[in-house]
Amino acid sequence: MKLQVLKPHEKDLGGGFMVRRLIPALDRRAIGPFVFFDHFGPIVERPEDRHDVRPHPHIGLATVTYLFEGAIDHRDSTGAVQRIEPGAINLMAAGRGIVHSERRPPDMADRAAPKHGLQLWMALPAENEQDPPNFDHTPAHSIPVHEREGVTARVLIGSAHGLESPVPTLSPTLYVDYRLAPGGCIELPDATERLLYGVDGAFEVDGEPAQPCTGLVLPSGTVRLAAREGARVVLIGGDSLGPRHIWWNFVATRKELILEAAQAWEAGGIGDVPGDPERMPLPDKRPH
Repeated sequence: MKLQVLKPHEKDLGGGFMVRRLIPALDRRAIGPFVFFDHFGPIVERPEDRHDVRPHPHIGLATVTYLFEGAIDHRDSTGAVQRIEPGAINLMAAGRGIVHSERRPPDMADRAAPKHGLQLWMALPAENEQDPPNFDHTPAHSIPVHEREGVTARVLIGSAHGLESPVPTLSPTLYVDYRLAPGGCIELPDATERLLYGVDGAFEVDGEPAQPCTGLVLPSGTVRLAAREGARVVLIGGDSLGPRHIWWNFVATRKELILEAAQAWEAGGIGDVPGDPERMPLPDKRPH
């Protein structure tokens, strides 16, 4: 079976905070509704590191933040304040416009601490891209877990293995976190489009080997995931929402919406984060 292989490229988000960016890629712009996939860590943040993400805007997308280790303080222009911790799903739907920041919690500022996780963006359906912004937090204990010999599967978004996540979605979406013990194997749920990504450890898809930090685009039908020495692997997918324009932190069905958002942010609009007055400037290269 010949599978499309995606390898991430490294991206500096500022202050030396490096991520592995899997999509968008030149030959694969999206997987189902997912238009962005960043894997950060595992690292140990030191007190002198400057990895905080200052207030910045989004339109037309939903960010999905999921941690394996560490903690992040989320604040946004809806007034939401949330400490993000491992195992929880934090979904921020930007709609017509939201501003948020992601910073190290104050209680972790003076000590070294691990940081490891994923942040994905999902496009919003065209009929929802101008909805009011919203933030939804689902704690780790509310995420359904499927367990069988050698495999633990956490159903983060959507339905899989007879379980359904409580995380709200606007289109058919799939996101599952698999932890495989050595020799573990499991048949994967199907979806219109789907991709496996190795967070750590080598894995196999129907006997075809894949290295860590590699994505495999899967065909429809029965597919078996296995790991000879143990691995952590995530599955994402769902129905495609069609092409999107992406510039900086904006996603939209029409370029005009991105131009309007850029102008609004430069003029001081879109919103502010209560208690966090900084504002990230627009990139020098503007949309056109």
